[in-house]
Amino acid sequence: MQNLLPEPPATLLPAHDEADAALGAAERAGSDEKFADVAARFPTYSAGWAALAARAFAASQVVPAYAFARTGYHRGLDQLRRSGWKGHGPVPWSHEPNRGFLRCLYLLSRAADAIGEADEAARCAQFLRDCDPAAADALASN
Repeated sequence: MQNLLPEPPATLLPAHDEADAALGAAERAGSDEKFADVAARFPTYSAGWAALAARAFAASQVVPAYAFARTGYHRGLDQLRRSGWKGHGPVPWSHEPNRGFLRCLYLLSRAADAIGEADEAARCAQFLRDCDPAAADALASN
């Protein structure tokens, strides 16, 4: 059966130049404290939370990674809704400001799997693929 309803338009989160610059400075400094400063200064900025989650996961700190990813995921959902997202539809990886949210979703799936939350891991992985298959492929290949 063919779906006759059009797909909703892609949701494009707004850029946040100041937060991007702060995250870049944290990456150059390379300290957990600098990344935490970004999240504290810009708590709605999912890319900051994604960076914290990725660092924690890489250090085998799975529970903090889960918490950071979940925070960034929820903050990203808030931003998506403010940007007109209705709970479904594309969130393209090609739009740089969307990547923080998509990274959080990916890391939440990985951390959930690592702590034995198989159902949540699967839901998050499917949600990521529903947002943009290119995001799932890009993040899985890193």
